[in-house]
Amino acid sequence: MRGWWREIAGLVLPGSCGGCGSPRTALCPPCEAELTGGAPHRVRPAPEPPGLPVVFAAAAYEGATRAVLLAHKERGALPLAGPLGVALAGAVTAAAGGRGGLGGGPLLLVPVPSSRRSVRARGHDPTRRIALAAAGRLRRTGRVARVLPVLRQRREVADQAGLGARGRRANLAGALEVAAHGVRPLGEAVRAGARVVLVDDLMTTGASLAEAARALAAAGHGHRSVHRPFMFPGLPDRPKGGAAGGPVEGQFEQAAAAVVASSPSSFEINRN
Repeated sequence: MRGWWREIAGLVLPGSCGGCGSPRTALCPPCEAELTGGAPHRVRPAPEPPGLPVVFAAAAYEGATRAVLLAHKERGALPLAGPLGVALAGAVTAAAGGRGGLGGGPLLLVPVPSSRRSVRARGHDPTRRIALAAAGRLRRTGRVARVLPVLRQRREVADQAGLGARGRRANLAGALEVAAHGVRPLGEAVRAGARVVLVDDLMTTGASLAEAARALAAAGHGHRSVHRPFMFPGLPDRPKGGAAGGPVEGQFEQAAAAVVASSPSSFEINRN
């Protein structure tokens, strides 16, 4: 009910720009340009956690972009999911197009899940909402795209605020899994040639995306090895034998990831 009320209020009540506070607009043109107008960039946190997939971000987490993300996530400014989805769609396209000529194939967006506690407190799941908006944007541009929210928390985790990179990795280690009902559709989509892209609203240390990639890898291989790279069987690569219709050695594709924003320092990828 809280989510429905926020949706209705955003349509009928005067608002202010989520980026700068200008009256009577959900997002003014200058703030929208800051969020969606730039080219997505490859981003890498320092230190880079083991197992982090290739990540693209639409914008740096500062200025209007930071304000818009916080307004959507913490203050329930739900109409901002639209422009945030546009930004994420750009990052998804960049992430999906970076390997093996698969840029034009079907896209499967897998959102990093929020905790049930956070969803209850906020009244909505911001990452899933943005992912749905991004998939809609991609479909309007002619891409085949859908959201498959198959990841879930298998145990409670502490609040990440105040934790450094090492603390976040320890807090999230082994915390995610693919829900039992999601293993089959995920595998079927990958075997059909879909490109899996992990999506989140924000990357800081990269711990959440690394753990999400580990959880997908565990589902793909049928076990939970903490530091295996994300791979799923079924994509044509270098067949080396195997049962018909089953996994074949060499038939794997590494995951990509996309976020709306990342810390400004993570854009500095050419480090010594």
